Amino acid sequence: MGATLRALRALVLLCGFYLLSLVLLAVAAVVDMAAVTWAPDAFAGKIVIVSLLLAVPVVRGMFMLRTPRGEDPPGLPVTEADEPRLWALVRELAAATATRAPDAVVLTGDVNAGVSEEPRLLGLRPGPRRLYLGVPLLTGLTEARLKAVLAHEYGHFTGGDTRLSVLAVRGRAQIARTVEHFHAQADGKEAAERARQEKAAARRTAKGRQARKIDTAGAGITYRLMAAVYTAYAKLYMRATLSTARAQEYAADLAAARIAGREATASALRELPVLSAAHGFYLDAYATLGLPARQLPPRGQFFGGFGRMLTARETELAGLRERLPTEPGSPYDSHPPIADRVRRIEELPADGRDADDDGPALALLTDPARTLAELEDAVLTDEVRRFERAGEWEQLLSSSMAAGLASLDTPLHRALAFHTEGRPTLPALLRLIDDGRLWQLAQRLPSPEQAANAQDPAFRESVRPVLRDALRSMVLAEFSARSLLHWEFSWSRPAAVRLPGSASDLDGETGTEAALHAAVAAALADIPDTGPLRALLPPAPQPV
Repeated sequence: MGATLRALRALVLLCGFYLLSLVLLAVAAVVDMAAVTWAPDAFAGKIVIVSLLLAVPVVRGMFMLRTPRGEDPPGLPVTEADEPRLWALVRELAAATATRAPDAVVLTGDVNAGVSEEPRLLGLRPGPRRLYLGVPLLTGLTEARLKAVLAHEYGHFTGGDTRLSVLAVRGRAQIARTVEHFHAQADGKEAAERARQEKAAARRTAKGRQARKIDTAGAGITYRLMAAVYTAYAKLYMRATLSTARAQEYAADLAAARIAGREATASALRELPVLSAAHGFYLDAYATLGLPARQLPPRGQFFGGFGRMLTARETELAGLRERLPTEPGSPYDSHPPIADRVRRIEELPADGRDADDDGPALALLTDPARTLAELEDAVLTDEVRRFERAGEWEQLLSSSMAAGLASLDTPLHRALAFHTEGRPTLPALLRLIDDGRLWQLAQRLPSPEQAANAQDPAFRESVRPVLRDALRSMVLAEFSARSLLHWEFSWSRPAAVRLPGSASDLDGETGTEAALHAAVAAALADIPDTGPLRALLPPAPQPV
């Protein structure tokens, strides 16, 4: 389907929204006239008032003439003077696709590239263009693969997608606004009815009478019915426009293969879901590791560490490239499944161009370290930027783990709070165990088995794993509080903790680790013995 036909279909669907609104207003008017003509005056007045209230969001949605602007992603604008090599590639690809180059290039922190245009007259006249380019793509792609990604985005410019999509965007925005208004009105009615019934129940209770059960099922039902009508049309609208959006993605892939080559385009498509998954893991496990301790990685490493992790975990990531997603992210995802897109590209005739004939795309930046540092200033919030900077990743790990252990809140801590005064501590738990109250305490823990009393063997076996994990964490917290733990940082595997006097991490079964395992088991036995655990713990510091 060509751009003109796509625009025509989007226009028809947008007209359908107005037609639906006019039909509903006409039905409301007919009902009002019938009520005024035949119904009693009091009842007719109520009908007219309800109709007017329902008509307000319908009319407001119809006259939302201005398409709302989406929020631009936070990023770092770079000029041609800042990044001449990157801009040279941008202009080269614009010429190759016979389209106008973007007016601005914005670097972002996402695993994504995108183009936008601010057209005029519902897309009939072009407007300023922007290219958004995620630094994680520069980090994880070769220059050849980056060309394929950018050529794909330029394909949207060539097909007129960025201008003509304004019609579809406007329709989605108007329908969504109307539905949201109806739901807001319904929620308000329900809240008012609940408040009224709660007051009535309180009055009945004060008079010694039984309060009635609160029931708000019928509150706002008319608004919800109207919302359901527009929601049904929205689903039709989304499915129709998404088929167009997915066709645009296929066409942009073909444009990328023509400009950058079949191999580079297919390998870039394979790499995108891998980079997305790896970047999500990196943010959780590394970049934001120190947030509980209000610490950030070294300057420039919030985004800069991603490349180091990719290199260290190359073998692990290689398998992901062969397991491509075969389904879209959701029924309304504008992108087809990656596996299908790769298959279509790989079915094209070979063109002799290699996907790995260039270096890393990050080398396109004049000073990558400086740019990554400036991107932190542009993307991170003011509050986060005020956090302390760790000197090294190892320091960030140690601070984060110490903060986490100091603020432990396990089910065992919460159960212990019912039996002790003040903050639950390991010494308090050991005293409780020595007093023979461990299994009474354990009855407050979540367990898969329900038992009549704490002496039931089935109950003890079901709750013991919870006790073991929590007690082990409390022991580590005690070591950490006395600065006796050492954490080993790694880009290729999970962090490892080393106890005093140990030569291996806690996955091992030698030395101090084996002693800790045995001491925890003894403390949680049917006849508990805290002696081995107390012997393992360092002596408490004496007051000066």
